[in-house]
Amino acid sequence: MTDPAPQAEPLSPGGNKPYTLFGNHYTPLVQTTLHQEVGIASWYGNKFHGHLTSNGETYNMFAMSAAHKTLPLPSYVRVTNLDNNKTAIVRVNDRGPFHRDRIIDLSYSAAHKLDMLQQGTARVQLELLQSPAMYAATGNVSCFIQVLASTDSQRLNQLQRQLHSERALPSEIQPGSGIFRLLVGPTASKQQAQQWLQQLKAGPFPDAYFFDSRQCS
Repeated sequence: MTDPAPQAEPLSPGGNKPYTLFGNHYTPLVQTTLHQEVGIASWYGNKFHGHLTSNGETYNMFAMSAAHKTLPLPSYVRVTNLDNNKTAIVRVNDRGPFHRDRIIDLSYSAAHKLDMLQQGTARVQLELLQSPAMYAATGNVSCFIQVLASTDSQRLNQLQRQLHSERALPSEIQPGSGIFRLLVGPTASKQQAQQWLQQLKAGPFPDAYFFDSRQCS
């Protein structure tokens, strides 16, 4: 039950058009880069295992995935169980749940990690980590944030793992003339870049800055 690493993925061809179900109309938020939500989570398992998801993939109850009514497919979300503070990162690749009081349907593995299998539902908070709109299409500008530059690549590798496990941020290490740079990104969203920079500077990296301010401002 390892959390998936949020990564750049294009918008899925399926599952991202407006749709109507049970008399309710839904418009997927295909351009969203920021999303937070509090509500009730449920989970779905063996009954749907092996069936197609809304974006055309095969549902695997043992993967860290989820269904949401309007988030873009695919996107990555951090889910926090507000009753026990356990968290999980899931990749949203399906639509649902279509119960009025529920905001997300988790896979069996994700529900297990949040310790909500027995009760079936839990009060959760959702935080969007990555979505297709955050990333540059081919030929567009990509923004990076420099976290640290060092000759010690081993130290940067350790910090990169820390950024993923603690903050679920995409990152890469860029070598050059004996100096290695740990960069967070890419994103084409200036709003997302500003949010990441504030998060890094308020945490253990107060000297973080935009690697190329012309592309991020």
